Amino acid sequence: MEVKKLKVIIAVTGASGAIYAQLMFKKLEALKDQIEGCGVVFSDCAKDVWKFELGNDSFKKIPFRIYEKDDFFAPFASGSAGYDIMIICPCTMGTMGRIAAGISNDLITRTADVMLKERKKLILVTREMPLSLIHINNMKALTECGAVICPASPSFYSSANKIDDILQTVIDKVLILAGFKFGTFQWGTDGK
Repeated sequence: MEVKKLKVIIAVTGASGAIYAQLMFKKLEALKDQIEGCGVVFSDCAKDVWKFELGNDSFKKIPFRIYEKDDFFAPFASGSAGYDIMIICPCTMGTMGRIAAGISNDLITRTADVMLKERKKLILVTREMPLSLIHINNMKALTECGAVICPASPSFYSSANKIDDILQTVIDKVLILAGFKFGTFQWGTDGK
C-alpha cells in the first residue's frame, strides 16, 4: 500500500527540550520516503537553547532546508503552497500565546496562522509546567481552532530504559498524529 507523501513544516522554539527537536529530525530523516517536502524554522532562542542543552550547533546540519524566521517569502507562509502539517517542537508558551491571539509577527506564527485558516494539521509540542490559566486558555482556544496540543510527556509502558528511548515515545506519538507510518510500541501488543 502506497503511503501519501507529506509536506511538513517543523518549527523549533526556545523552550527547554532541544533533545526533542533533535530526535524528531533523526526520525524524519529515517522517514524521508514519506516526505514530499520539509521546511524548518528556528527561533533565535531555539538555537541558543540547542547549543546550551546539547552542547553543539548540529542544528545547522539537519538534512532539510532551514528558513530564517523573518523570511515571509518561504513557500509555507501562504496557504497556496499546500503544506499538510506543521509541528512546533518544542513550543514555548509565548509562541503558543501569540498563535492563539492571531499575532503573526514571524515565520513561525505566520505559518501556524496559515495552517489554522487552511484547516491543516498544527501540532504544538508544549514544554512547560506548571501551567497558568493563561496557558490553559490558550490551549483551549487553539484546540477549538483545530490545533493539537501534545505536551512533551513521555510514556513509560514501552519498557524503554535509555533516556533517548523514553523521549522518543513523545516524538513517535507526534509523528503518528501527523500521519507518518512506521513501527513503534503500541499498547496491547507484545503481550502487554
